[in-house]
Amino acid sequence: MSGVRRHSSVSVRSFQQDTAASLVGVSAPKFVPVATVGAFRDGEELPPSGEWRSDRPAEVAVHQPKRRGMGTPGPDQGYALKLANSFHGKLELVEGEHEHDVILGCLGIALRRASTFGRSPVIHDLDLAFAVFGFTGEGVTPADLIRFRTPKFEAAGHHYEVQRELADLVAVTTLRMTPASVKQTVAFGEWRSLIQI
Repeated sequence: MSGVRRHSSVSVRSFQQDTAASLVGVSAPKFVPVATVGAFRDGEELPPSGEWRSDRPAEVAVHQPKRRGMGTPGPDQGYALKLANSFHGKLELVEGEHEHDVILGCLGIALRRASTFGRSPVIHDLDLAFAVFGFTGEGVTPADLIRFRTPKFEAAGHHYEVQRELADLVAVTTLRMTPASVKQTVAFGEWRSLIQI
């Protein structure tokens, strides 16, 4: 034991107490010794990041493709489902039309309108979508519009392709109108100007 140097227990204990006092906010009981060796280590340095490229398999390289049936992406589109629930029991339907089909059929129109403006869906998007086909019940819905819409919305709640066709059916100029002007156009019987037949 001649080559081993011993420290007095008093000096080690006072060093541990000083070190523990300087580590404010560390949750450890006072009787736990503070390890001084390896307390602060230099971490490994990470290499600089390489060049980023848009080369993942599902990456949209330039912009969203715009074709019939492709849809229109937009922020927070799921919120439209919550808004659609406020129309339950308020839509004017005829025999052979089901509320579930009508809501999901008009949902794509509302989402397309919201993404046209580059925002999340609002209640006015749904109001316009229902008004285009005369489901809001404001004014008298023309009989020829009812004959046109009934087969279009048949089983729309169960078939995505039907929902996409309904969304693509509405003209872009209609999507930029206010719900009040769409309702007025439908009431005057000029509903064909709102859609692309």
